[in-house]
Amino acid sequence: MVNQPHGGKLICRELKGDKKYQAIKEAQEYPSLMVDSWAISDLELIGVGAFSPLTGFMVEKDYTDVLENGRLGNGIIWSIPITLPVWEEQVSHLTIGEKIALKGENGLIYGILTLKEKYVYDKQKEVKKVYGTTDERHPGVKKVYEKGDMYLGGPITLLRRPNRCQFAEYNMDPVETRKMFKRLGWKTIVGFQTRNPVHRAHEYIQKTALESVDGLLLNPLVGETKSDDIPADVRMRSYETILENYYVKDRVRLVIYPAAMRYAGPKEAILHAIVRKNFGCTHFIVGRDHAGVSDYYGTYDAQELVAQYEKELGIHIFKFEHTFYCTICDNMASAKTCPHPKGNHVHLSGTKVRELLRNGQRPPREFSRPEVADVLIDGMDRMKDN
Repeated sequence: MVNQPHGGKLICRELKGDKKYQAIKEAQEYPSLMVDSWAISDLELIGVGAFSPLTGFMVEKDYTDVLENGRLGNGIIWSIPITLPVWEEQVSHLTIGEKIALKGENGLIYGILTLKEKYVYDKQKEVKKVYGTTDERHPGVKKVYEKGDMYLGGPITLLRRPNRCQFAEYNMDPVETRKMFKRLGWKTIVGFQTRNPVHRAHEYIQKTALESVDGLLLNPLVGETKSDDIPADVRMRSYETILENYYVKDRVRLVIYPAAMRYAGPKEAILHAIVRKNFGCTHFIVGRDHAGVSDYYGTYDAQELVAQYEKELGIHIFKFEHTFYCTICDNMASAKTCPHPKGNHVHLSGTKVRELLRNGQRPPREFSRPEVADVLIDGMDRMKDN
């Protein structure tokens, strides 16, 4: 059966229809706060239940317990703080208990925060606990250091979402994916998180997992990423292409995950598993260096951490070793299945692939399907033209 939500209940903090328009009208009179795209994506994920059991931005007890114990204040496992950062001078006039209109940089109201707490925090402590480093070259650490010096905590109401019309076909909330899985008759579903195009190694582990479950939820992140990552619209075209040409159509569904990428490695692997559980997945794939960046985490650190909490998380974790194309086996393989020396293994770093694509060069077909490579090269060329 489709998995139970994390914490036992799927949260919904979104207003729709007449209630939404009335709330937006009333919110025009509230004190307002401008928030960035990262905060808006978190607001949306709380509102639609992807971050269940969260009902708002974390208050200080939840924040502290997550950092120190990897749990919310009520004891439920949670790995990364979901917070609303501000500068103290921005919010000195705000009163505990009042409602605040959360506005995007475009001036539109996206939600309401009922202010429960204002609290200061230690940035160095947070980055060390979440990212395992205080190195400002780490993109997640850099983001924290750039944030305001105070957090606001309290329940939210979601009133508007960012415009993702280009992804409309693939934009589904957890309540909708759960209904879809039931309609398809899928009782076991494996989720796959990615911020990259699907290359041959990804394809191999996804299809290996599909041998054991009813269906695959390909759930790419389309929120904020590093500047050198391939843009979401280009990646989405590449996903459509590979699914059209190389996957059984009634065994896979493509749905976007509108989150910002934190690059928190092992801690983010736990968050990713929780989110896919909320979408209804019963299984989740954790491969090599999941949610990692550069050399900040060990190859299998994420697998080892998630394994400690797998039973409590309530989602089965598929743990895959680093996979590659072996020119002697003439097939995809891993160290568990291939006896041949490393010199026969074809594997490229994401950095190397992006370099090839920017130069209009197609990665070898042992690494990337040619149809996918063509989509990516075209996308990179369009970026240059713009």
